[in-house]
Amino acid sequence: MKSKTLRDLLSVFFFVLISISAFGQNTPERIHQDIHKQTAQIFDSLINIRRDLHRYPEISGEEKRTSEKIAEYLIGLGLEVKTNIGGYGVVGILKGAKPGKKIAWRADIDAMPSTAPDVVDFESRNEGVRHICGHDVHTAVALGIANVLSSQKEQLEGTIYFVFQPSEENIKGALAMIDDGLFDIIHPEEMYAMHVTPFPAGTIATKSEEMFSDYKQIHLSFQNVTDNKALIAFAKRQIRGLENVAPESKFWNMQNMGDPELGIAAPNSIYTNFTTVEKNNFSITETENKLEIRAFLSFSDKKQRDSAISNLKNQILASPYADKLIKAALVDVFPTLDNNEKLVNACLAQLSTIYGKDKVLRMYGVVADGRSDDFAFFQPKVPSVYFFMGGSNYEKGIIAQTHSPNFTVDESCIKTGVNLFSSLIVERLK
Repeated sequence: MKSKTLRDLLSVFFFVLISISAFGQNTPERIHQDIHKQTAQIFDSLINIRRDLHRYPEISGEEKRTSEKIAEYLIGLGLEVKTNIGGYGVVGILKGAKPGKKIAWRADIDAMPSTAPDVVDFESRNEGVRHICGHDVHTAVALGIANVLSSQKEQLEGTIYFVFQPSEENIKGALAMIDDGLFDIIHPEEMYAMHVTPFPAGTIATKSEEMFSDYKQIHLSFQNVTDNKALIAFAKRQIRGLENVAPESKFWNMQNMGDPELGIAAPNSIYTNFTTVEKNNFSITETENKLEIRAFLSFSDKKQRDSAISNLKNQILASPYADKLIKAALVDVFPTLDNNEKLVNACLAQLSTIYGKDKVLRMYGVVADGRSDDFAFFQPKVPSVYFFMGGSNYEKGIIAQTHSPNFTVDESCIKTGVNLFSSLIVERLK
């Protein structure tokens, strides 16, 4: 009887040891399961938050109510909160149970002027202002990540900074937060952000280096000549000659950016190696002694951008107008995103392992519209990655085309964003 009791006790002991061992081995998988469970529990509340922000949108520099809602939510989660950084910027600081790596997640919070009627039931109540760029979705996702990771605080090593940035639409907010001492408050080793796009809901995508084409304005200055009209026609021809996309190319149909065979997420993407010119957007200024010609160009890569001026100069210097050229230069219009290649590869590998390659896409081309994002101003200071998050449901006619009067979004993407990006932060903290 004693030996049987002893054997039973030993069996229980070894079972406990095995269970403890298995518990430890399964921790990575379990924490992602917990993320899913918590996200599901708060999903309806995040939709309510998004719709509230959508009803009361605030343009760049006026995000007072929005920032107050954000701060209130973060304080309710127990985070340390800093407000009024670079305007109405908010920072929430979540410290894990143990010291470790420091990671920042940025969300933009401003809306846009728009007189077009809203296309959703929870329409804007602030006349002339709408969330047609998805920043209400970005804010809801970031608050969801903060909620989910707060619930995992005891499992986390390190610190997470949630940066809610104002004034993205006028390209002032990131620099304002930096100038107001953001990086005296936070000290991230990595930084991440995302933007909703017309990709299908349920997917995210990124790539190394540029995400958007590099949008520049070209400035040409000449001394006046006897026939300025001929000089203007010549200069326009030379600028247009920089374009390398055939007029009949499928490139020009922007719907093809999402094409699985040709689009920006396709290995054979047609949205690479291009230079384009806005043909109907030339600006001509004539003064007593000088003629100035300006035009807008988009470049998909740095090599073509960096060679554009030298190529243009060579054409002019081989012309009858060689001695009349005063200046040829490219001027920045929007900041250019430049994702860290090492981080991009690590993030795609980690998220693909957890969620599958059908949800986590590597981009090969760049967005032909060079609107970009002022998250680019953070990137020289911190190794970082910017993601696209799909918000469309084509079967339901929901197309998340930003800045469009008919912009709408499949709100299931909020769940996708909270799940995947919470998991990403957990993996990157390790």
